[in-house]
Amino acid sequence: MTQHSDPQQEFVDVATQPETRGIELVGESERHGRPRDLFAVWAATMVSVLNFTIGASFTAVLGLEIWQAAAVTLAVSLLWVLPGIVAVSGPAAGTSGSVIQRAIYGFRGNKIVIAFYGWFISGVFLALNWVASSFMGAELLTRLGVEDKTIGLVAVTAVVSIVTVLVAVYGHALILKAYTALTAVLLLIFLVVTGFILPTVDWNFSQPEPLHGVALWSSLTIAFAILASSPLSFSNSADMARYLPRDAKPSHIVAATALGGAIPCAFFTIVGALLGSVVSADALELGIEYALLDMLPSWLGPVFVIGVIVNTVALNGMTTYTASMAFQSIGVPIRRIPSAILIGVLGTAFTLFLVMSTSLIDAINLMLQFLLIISAPTMAVYAADIVLRRNRYRGLDLFDERPGATFWYHGGFSIAGLASVVAGGIATALFLSTDIWTGPLGVALGYIDLSVPAGMLVSILCYVALAGRRVRAQAAA
Repeated sequence: MTQHSDPQQEFVDVATQPETRGIELVGESERHGRPRDLFAVWAATMVSVLNFTIGASFTAVLGLEIWQAAAVTLAVSLLWVLPGIVAVSGPAAGTSGSVIQRAIYGFRGNKIVIAFYGWFISGVFLALNWVASSFMGAELLTRLGVEDKTIGLVAVTAVVSIVTVLVAVYGHALILKAYTALTAVLLLIFLVVTGFILPTVDWNFSQPEPLHGVALWSSLTIAFAILASSPLSFSNSADMARYLPRDAKPSHIVAATALGGAIPCAFFTIVGALLGSVVSADALELGIEYALLDMLPSWLGPVFVIGVIVNTVALNGMTTYTASMAFQSIGVPIRRIPSAILIGVLGTAFTLFLVMSTSLIDAINLMLQFLLIISAPTMAVYAADIVLRRNRYRGLDLFDERPGATFWYHGGFSIAGLASVVAGGIATALFLSTDIWTGPLGVALGYIDLSVPAGMLVSILCYVALAGRRVRAQAAA
């Protein structure tokens, strides 16, 4: 079955109307925009309080020196090139990344991957980001006189969820137009907050018991794994670029996407590491919202919380938007807008569970590490396919589900693609090091976490070996 723009149905990509297009191909006449527009889309999502939290955990919890935390952060920033590479497949194919990956896994194999990763994992990320805004919003309401914090948590979560789903319903054009302004506003708020944080920093800070040897490498690699989960989770970057003209320069798409995510993520994570010099691990356990609000003047606290909530809406609005196409790509007969609402309900339910049962720092670090088992190999294989194929995707072939079609492979499954992801996931798990699970190879190395490089390297090598010749032949044809 081929899906493309129906000439009898008018798709209008404007910010003032809900976007009715789902995974259908974007026609040449409907292409618009410039690669540089993507910078603000990704910057708005990465001006986040979670960066403060993660950075502070590097120094206050993992025991790193400030310069070591900064070095890890800058190293992880290089991984943002992967969402940039993935983004270029959007204009080439003219459809969602959840459809493009049929070229990797086959029609039926892709349903397995997207059914789990495309919407369930999206719900998890919605919750992780909503948790941060829920805790901070509830804390502010408590300081303003709302005695029952549970009511505050539920109220903030509900409001943020509703606004997020509305952003996803209006879709691509609203995101593209509004996020430029949001980036400017969020940067202003977070930079002002940073200005009040920096005078409190202990610039002579050093760990009372500096780490050495295996212990140091364990903390460095665990920090790398935690932060790496951010860029590796954005295999949806093709969705935001798919409206661009087919002749848009790939290098510009890569640069706008990668820099938009990397710059604010790195900067505010390093500020968080500095914050860890004056915030204890016990304070982080209670929630960084307490420490941050205590550092700020009374007039800035509410402004900062609003900024946190706006960033949450920006990030989760985009996540919900892209996840809303996952159901369609696996064959569920649902339109994009109802799908977005369903994703929002899933994320809300998971958020309420987390805010009632755990601390913010525990929720973030544990979930981000475990999600690497899926995100690291799938991102690696996606990027490898784009490079091997030289970004040559024929949109119509991606919708041809007939046996014997280009991407039908073996009964609808690409053994090469699925085996590569499974092998990479196993490698990731074997080297993973968390409080709940440490892989046998991680134990053997003294809790040094090599999950990210191991998972990605195994996935890429397997895919090149098993599918390289076939993918090159498809590109040449």
